[in-house]
This record gives sequence, structure tokens and C-alpha cells, in this order.
Amino acid sequence: MSLIYVDIIQSFFDYLQGIDILEAFGLIFGLLCVGLLIRENIYTWPAGIIYVLISFVIFWQQRLYGDLLLHIFFLILNIYGWYYWVKGNSSNSEEVPITRLRKTDLLYLLFLSFIGILIFGYFLESLPLIFKGLPQASLPYWDSTTSILSVGAMWLTARKKIENWYLWFIIDILATGIYFYKGIEFYAILYLVYIVLAILGYNAWKKSMIAQGSTNE
Repeated sequence: MSLIYVDIIQSFFDYLQGIDILEAFGLIFGLLCVGLLIRENIYTWPAGIIYVLISFVIFWQQRLYGDLLLHIFFLILNIYGWYYWVKGNSSNSEEVPITRLRKTDLLYLLFLSFIGILIFGYFLESLPLIFKGLPQASLPYWDSTTSILSVGAMWLTARKKIENWYLWFIIDILATGIYFYKGIEFYAILYLVYIVLAILGYNAWKKSMIAQGSTNE
């Protein structure tokens, strides 16, 4: 085995031995949330809410303001998703079916995301000018990219659109690099696992969608 991989594995185990209790709970609930989502289990939403509350503290400590603001939207969308999966079923099935997003709607979402990334990135970069004494945001435009795409992905997840996994896959790759760069190994490892889970999630939802006979909304 390459010495580089040995060092990475050793660093991972060293990190686990000294992991902060808050980060440990974040890791547990973050993985639990995605695992339940893959299975279309309604309890993905309360697990997600706990994960979001833990994330508030960690992102504030790391000055990742975009991620902090993002998780406020996550909290709202977790509550909405929980409600929609319980009350938003307009079909005759027992649960909300998985459907595809119309291509025009997907293009519209991507266009809005691009505009949102530029605006939010500029906002994050300008925060010290707006709030005197506030430290400079770290990686504002990268932070903005994962933040804005995540809002879109979370909305698609709440509406049970299979395209949510496409966005999560892109977000997870970007976030893994950002968190390793920032030295937040807990979140870097978590999002590295999320990359694999995004692939598994897409495959599981696709099989379920075919079984349900779903297409567009």
C-alpha cells in the first residue's frame, strides 16, 4: 500500500480517537439522515433536523457563513419535506411517489442557481463591510456554490425528485475538497462518504421509481 494512503488512514484513525463529541453526533446523524433518505424513510427528516442544529455550531466556529445561512434554509426545508411526505401525496399510493423533473424546470433551476451563486458569493465577500469587525468569509464563492446548489437539491429532495441525487453528487465532491482544505476532517470524511451514498441513492430511487411507474409530476 502506498505510504500516502497509509498516512491518510492513520490520520483518519487519529482523528476518530480525538473527535469532539459534537462532531461525533453530527457524523452519526448526518449518515443516518442520508441512509434513511435512500430508503425513502420518513424519519430522514427528524434526523436531518438534528444534524442541521449541530451544524449551526460547527460552521459558526469555522467562519463558513454561507454554510451557516444554508443550514437555516435546510432547517426550513427539512420541516417542509417532513410535512410534504406526510400530507403532500396527491396520488392513490400510500406514500409520495418519486418523479422526474421536467427538463425545462431543470434548466430553469440551474440558471437560477448560477445567478444565486454569483450574488450570494458577492454577499459573503462583502460581509465584513456590512458588519464591522466580522472576520473575512473563508472561500466565499466556493462556499456560495455548495450553498446555493444545496438549497436546490434540498428542494428537489423534499419534492421527491430523482434529480436531487445529481446535485448532491456534485455538491459532495466540492464540499469534500473545501472541508479538507479548511481542516474540518469530520465534514470532509462525511461528504466523502456522501459521494458514494449519492450514487447508491440514485440507483435505489431509480429502481423504486420504475416499480412505481412514475415519470413526471
